[in-house]
Amino acid sequence: MPRNAPVKKALTQLDHRIEAAVGHSIGRLWQYRDRDLLDEQHAQLVDAHRALVQAETSVTFYRAQLNSLSSGQYPVDEAWFERIDRTLDLLQDAARTRDQRQDQAVAALTRVEAAARDSTPRDVPNLPAPDIAALLAIAQGANLHQNLLTQQLYVVTASGTRMRYSQLQRLEEDRLVARDTSRPVTAGQPVTLTDTGRAALTAPRSPKAPGTAPTSRPGTWPTAAPARR
Repeated sequence: MPRNAPVKKALTQLDHRIEAAVGHSIGRLWQYRDRDLLDEQHAQLVDAHRALVQAETSVTFYRAQLNSLSSGQYPVDEAWFERIDRTLDLLQDAARTRDQRQDQAVAALTRVEAAARDSTPRDVPNLPAPDIAALLAIAQGANLHQNLLTQQLYVVTASGTRMRYSQLQRLEEDRLVARDTSRPVTAGQPVTLTDTGRAALTAPRSPKAPGTAPTSRPGTWPTAAPARR
């Protein structure tokens, strides 16, 4: 199954338990894994879940083949018996693999659940939407540059978006991002998310109350458009 395949329904018996443990849907969790936003334990859980989904897909495939063979549309002859035997063997192997991968997924999920019970609440900042957008852009790759003529500092992300240096400074002060100061700014200093930044992006968010306007923070990117008169 492709890593970016959309997840529209429960794919395994563990889906609801995983979503309860991490506070996100399976689809969102897979997206975070693809963007490298998860810590090691959660990344291992997603990888184990994906392997389990692949195994479940194989079981479903061979079961469908067996149903087709027993539907009555094929003549009952020696070739039919051979195909039945071969399909049963493949289904049995697929089921064994599925069971093994489910055990691995349960083990990974149990570690995540235990860590959630034992850990103290993290000091994760409640970020406004512009800061979330900025962190998501930085997660894909970003560098701090300096214009040799104007001496102006600015951040360029992998998508080509430019970010003001003042916002980078504020994100650094909040310990959400860090940059590699071992390289000169003129050559580009890589900017990456810190553990706090990753946690802020992946932390479950409660819905805002109706009619509640988001509070803007000075220097957020992008800035809101001025109201028309």
